[in-house]
Amino acid sequence: MGVLQTQSLTLSYGDTNIIEDLSVQIPEGKITVLIGSNGCGKSTLLRSLARLMKPNQGSVLLDGRDIHQSVTKEVARKMAILPQGPVAPEGLTVHQLVKQGRYPYQTWLKQWSEEDERLVNYALKVTNMEPFADRSVDALSGGQRQRAWIAMTLAQNTDIILLDEPTTYLDMSHQIEILDLLYELNRKEGRTIAMVLHDLNLACRYADHIIAVRDKGIYNQGAPERILTPQLVKDVFHMECVICSDPLFGTPMCVPRGKGRMCPANCELLEQCDAPQLVGAV
Repeated sequence: MGVLQTQSLTLSYGDTNIIEDLSVQIPEGKITVLIGSNGCGKSTLLRSLARLMKPNQGSVLLDGRDIHQSVTKEVARKMAILPQGPVAPEGLTVHQLVKQGRYPYQTWLKQWSEEDERLVNYALKVTNMEPFADRSVDALSGGQRQRAWIAMTLAQNTDIILLDEPTTYLDMSHQIEILDLLYELNRKEGRTIAMVLHDLNLACRYADHIIAVRDKGIYNQGAPERILTPQLVKDVFHMECVICSDPLFGTPMCVPRGKGRMCPANCELLEQCDAPQLVGAV
């Protein structure tokens, strides 16, 4: 597997630093989710990990080598990136899009091979996109389109997959569909997956490791059960909440405090949610 990490990383837009002196390693073979408030730098950090943004200072290392001093195709054979809101050329079919994932393996001497075709077919199958292979990407629904892009990253056949808000603009059922797919890829194939998510409860359900970004650095990181507390939510998201146990999965569940209609029967439950034994965090 590939080891992805940063050393004393500083990132900025113009004269404004977004990330400062940050050192972190993405756990191998695990699902890591970056969380944080809007504008905190989590997507910027992901872009830098993906070699889409050059550091002002410090470095991003892939297997101990600075990715900005590595050959592009070599990096692309180890790590795939799905940015937020990717756009395919008009008229491009799903099959044609997925084939783009094999570009890092093409050379003047080695053109399209049986291995390339096998991996494209595998990617279409595992994402359930085989029935849509000849359909135009821009004719797909939001969930289908996202699965098509994920199929392209799978055809790239990398140990590491980075995704920036892969569930944005999807309804609940399609969010679960995409996250279930990524979970299966991790559990069955051991892919290292790092992604940005906004939904804290889904982050806790699917992540092995959470990195909370705040004040240009890492506020805390670790297993959701260990780090997600009302204090973290207050400090990182500026929001009061209680942390309960997800009734289906037992993972931490964030319930925001705020205005809204409350059923009188739930008053006692709300108070119980503040009990430390239900928080599952230290």
